[in-house]
Amino acid sequence: MRPNSLDILYEDNEIIVCIKPSGTATQSRSIKALDMESLLKNHIARNRALTALPQEPYLAVIHRLDQPVQGIMVFAKTPAAAKFLNKELKEGGFGKHYRALVSSPPRKPSGTLENYILENKQNNTSSICQKGTPKARYANLSYKTVLEGQQYFKASQDILSPQGAHPSSAPTELDIRLHTGRHHQIRIQLAGIGCPIIGDTKYNPAFFHTSGRQELKLCSYCLEFTHPKTKKKMLFSL
Repeated sequence: MRPNSLDILYEDNEIIVCIKPSGTATQSRSIKALDMESLLKNHIARNRALTALPQEPYLAVIHRLDQPVQGIMVFAKTPAAAKFLNKELKEGGFGKHYRALVSSPPRKPSGTLENYILENKQNNTSSICQKGTPKARYANLSYKTVLEGQQYFKASQDILSPQGAHPSSAPTELDIRLHTGRHHQIRIQLAGIGCPIIGDTKYNPAFFHTSGRQELKLCSYCLEFTHPKTKKKMLFSL
């Protein structure tokens, strides 16, 4: 899918579910950059023009994906839907599933990672810190190693490891269930156990592509939530 294009999986009067392409921001302060919020508002406005409704479209961002991360997102089209989805998200009712291709396998094939993360807004990074650190937030995810033949990512030959890499280092795909949503959480927690994500310029600068482009091998491939009006369980996957 091309950056700044729309791939809508589902839409009704309450919500829009779509795929955010890698390289497109969820929101942006720059009026020159098209982000998902702007693209979807334009989409709603075009549809409303057909029904002669001139008011500015309402759209609420419920959750975010980092700009280099591809994946499924849900947006609310009404204040009532936004209130419901934000409450469900805060209470842990969302099912957020990711795939990540990491530079080496974790010591355990499955497990849970619990840390406290401190965001540095000045340089747009986060770090793992001690419990009780001012402004630190609790972070929790679970992971398991993906079996051969079930991978989302393919470890192609254009992914190179740095000279001197340990022979046991090999790209490994992980299936991740995110239980909290902290800044750069998956990226920093995996880097913290020695399994940084391939293509991550912030937390794994050693890995790169021969093309010269950095591509973060992280994707939000499955999203579960309750529909704010019908109360039916919704599940979308790539």
